[in-house]
Amino acid sequence: MTRRILLVEDDASIAVVITAALEAEGFAVSRSDSIAGRDRLLRDHDFAAMLTDVVLADGDGIETLGSVRALKPDMPIIILSARNTLDTAVRASDTGAFEYFPKPFDLDELVRAVDRAAGLSAESDIVDGGVDLPPSLPLVGHSAPMQHVYRMITRVLRNDLTVLILGESGTGKELVAEAIHNLGNRSSGPFVAVNAAAIPAELIESELFGHEKGAFTGAMARHIGKFEQASGGTLFLDEIGDMPMQAQTRLLRTLQSGSVRRVGGRDEIRVDTRIIAATNRDLAPMIAEGQFREDLFYRLNVVPVELPALRERRDDIEPLARHFLAQASAEGLPRRRLSADAVATLAEQYWRGNVRELRNFIFRLALLARDETVDRGAVVALLEQSTPRSDRHLPEARDAQSIDAGIGSALARWLAIETPPAGTLYDAALAAFERPLFAHALTTTAGNQVKAARLLGLNRNTLRKRLVELSISAEDFAARH
Repeated sequence: MTRRILLVEDDASIAVVITAALEAEGFAVSRSDSIAGRDRLLRDHDFAAMLTDVVLADGDGIETLGSVRALKPDMPIIILSARNTLDTAVRASDTGAFEYFPKPFDLDELVRAVDRAAGLSAESDIVDGGVDLPPSLPLVGHSAPMQHVYRMITRVLRNDLTVLILGESGTGKELVAEAIHNLGNRSSGPFVAVNAAAIPAELIESELFGHEKGAFTGAMARHIGKFEQASGGTLFLDEIGDMPMQAQTRLLRTLQSGSVRRVGGRDEIRVDTRIIAATNRDLAPMIAEGQFREDLFYRLNVVPVELPALRERRDDIEPLARHFLAQASAEGLPRRRLSADAVATLAEQYWRGNVRELRNFIFRLALLARDETVDRGAVVALLEQSTPRSDRHLPEARDAQSIDAGIGSALARWLAIETPPAGTLYDAALAAFERPLFAHALTTTAGNQVKAARLLGLNRNTLRKRLVELSISAEDFAARH
């Protein structure tokens, strides 16, 4: 098969970088900066794969893929986009794209994807799109951690694999479950959500699997359980880590057999239910302590989707806050706007309750603020009012200020001791700051540079370049774990 790749990209600098990386791997790259040029090249040449941007001068790279499919129906397509929303990721998925990369992307990962795409035969499993998208779901955020979440969502839309959503309380686990259901191939079926922590242990089996009349005291009539209610659709098992052991055993049996037996019943009832589970607990120590079944974990953890805490995606706080203000206004609360310093103050907070806590605070702000434009003073005043019952807000801000002051003092001591040559002070200070920062990131991620870059909010190639310049070896940190 030809190793020729078609790159459709109107940003010359990005095109140069991608071309150089692909040519270094032995690919021949043809480039177009327009849809018209793309189609001319496709008519005249064969390509192993195509990479295309979405926004081009003469049209939309996704909407115009029909002509590409007509010319090269079996050619794998990789989509690149700076419009980093779930809608874009789903649009890419619905075209049958081989892969989707939000910008900025990891160049090494992109090259590996191209290599895989080029290795596909003409009988590849790429399927034409044509799925009508439902209205956008309230998943807000353009940060790198959220881009990873969006990509994981798109990978499970066209199959029924079991998904385990991990993340702290308030990160939006149920919203992700709803997104998978509503955008996936079971959207016409029911979405049934169950919170395992909210159901008494003695009733959870009846709630999940149903019961027959007279099965126990108070069972005055037959009850259809959640598994049967969700048949043909999706059952979302929230807080799965709080499920009693006996119910875990029955759940495992149901997942293995695809059928349920109501409490007090004898018949096995087939169910066609997709399972999405979620937990804010670390299941590994629970398994070690015998509190959660290891075999059930492996049944649930087919596709893990880990949601970032809000403090790990601070770039999303502003769009989230504005989104919640719009929601508040739509629900009848006064219209409010946030000043720049108000946004900065919100971004400084720790938000232990994550997106849920931010939403509640913004609604409270919309109700209680005196002016249409909310400034920093109004935000701080409301945070102060929240402090007596909880130390979640301003103490964290004060801690952050203390940390900032400590960093400043450390820098002042460093400047008093170090005497770098004239013209090199900034670079020397930056290196002194970056070394412990990169060490922390690499220690946290066991030397995984992709995860470390994501934690730092850096492009992988930027991190790798700085590690080389600072003579830091990621392998050293992998060896420590």
